[in-house]
Amino acid sequence: MKLKWSDWVLGVVTVNIRGGQPERLVNRALEGGLQLASIGWTGDGKLQFDVSVSDYFRLKPFLKETGCRAHVVRRQGMPFWLVKLEKRKFFIAGLALFFIGIYVLSSLIWSVEVKGNVKLTEEEIVEAARQEGIFPLQWSFRLADTDIISKRLVNKLPKATWIGVEKKGTRIIIQVAETTEPDHRELENPRHLIASADAVVTEIYTERGRAVVKKNAKVKKGQTLISGTLGGGAYTQTVVAKGSVRGIVWYEFNIASPMSQQVKVYTGEKKQKWYVVIGGRALQVSGYGKNPYEQSETIVEEDKANWKSISLPFGRMKQTVMEVHTEERKLSADEARAGGILQAKANVMSKAGSDAVIRDEIVLHEKTENGKVYMKVLFEVEQSIVKEMPLVQMQGD
Repeated sequence: MKLKWSDWVLGVVTVNIRGGQPERLVNRALEGGLQLASIGWTGDGKLQFDVSVSDYFRLKPFLKETGCRAHVVRRQGMPFWLVKLEKRKFFIAGLALFFIGIYVLSSLIWSVEVKGNVKLTEEEIVEAARQEGIFPLQWSFRLADTDIISKRLVNKLPKATWIGVEKKGTRIIIQVAETTEPDHRELENPRHLIASADAVVTEIYTERGRAVVKKNAKVKKGQTLISGTLGGGAYTQTVVAKGSVRGIVWYEFNIASPMSQQVKVYTGEKKQKWYVVIGGRALQVSGYGKNPYEQSETIVEEDKANWKSISLPFGRMKQTVMEVHTEERKLSADEARAGGILQAKANVMSKAGSDAVIRDEIVLHEKTENGKVYMKVLFEVEQSIVKEMPLVQMQGD
């Protein structure tokens, strides 16, 4: 039976009639003003109908008159729903607390994001926003209108021409447009570009000044590559020489590479510690005691709570303390040689610059002695060979 709203509020029961005179019972009940619905016979030959809770209690005299007995097989409506709720107090209380918690969490500001800032630091903007009441764990309803906050922030931060404040759920997004200032270039004195090392020129590009060497030319350290002097005689002019020059430079390294190395090995033994994280603080809840291992490595995993797409300022953290021990690993001569050359290449790159390219490596001498491989290696490197040299201008009387 599909209940009407009024029927659901009053409550309806479905009744099976046993014994007596069921047809006469129905007639007498209807004559007595009772509202019966869905009257019919069940598969096992019993009369069944739906009746409101109030009419069910008025059915008793008619049952007695007709010699019938009533058995309730289904209960529907608010009165029975309330009885079920009465039996589930803790569930209802938990459900209520859940919705209250959701409401409270959604009424707080959980994060403040700053976008568009270049010259202004995020700390400056966040501090100004804090003074206007925008900070994590602030109640949303305590904030002023976003247009008002935007104007106040512009007054507090003169370097910003416009600041937009937008509230998205539990996030506040502060969009900053900064004032555009002309670039203040430092004054540069006239100069030459000279070679920083002995080299063979592989590439030269002159932006300003006069190139005095060509590609494939051998140059000495300190030799002028791009001159800052133009013209001659009375028409001499000095400029700030600009350009790029690359060349082949040679580096010689003496390498002593050991044929054994200490390696770290995990034993499989470990100990775990769990923490509850609230804000920037962590409270340990398990895994108490000192570190039982002589050598160990600690791996930290933090898992923050999330609600929808928002990261909440609490969660849990796991620290896994893993036992390790050190073993000595023997290397072959080839492995020791490769390790030594790799380390030498790293040293070459640190000296030659990040844009350098190692073109070739030549082993000039090699011997194995006292558990080490000794080598003299020559590296051929293509790199920038430019160095600035200021021009001193002579002034006459």
